[in-house]
Amino acid sequence: MSYRDLYTTKQAAEKLDVSENTLTVWRCTKRYNLPYIKVGRNVRYTREALDAFLESRTVTQD
Repeated sequence: MSYRDLYTTKQAAEKLDVSENTLTVWRCTKRYNLPYIKVGRNVRYTREALDAFLESRTVTQD
């Protein structure tokens, strides 16, 4: 994994089509199991974590 594979909160929010504040609330309340990396005050998300989160939220009609 390289730094290019890491998304800022803003970038992750855009990818998930939610607000930055929503991601902050999810982190603080642990509402969803969306892994993130924190170094100091910096929060980053991996592309793999975002893709897995979207996959887990996918609903199929049987």
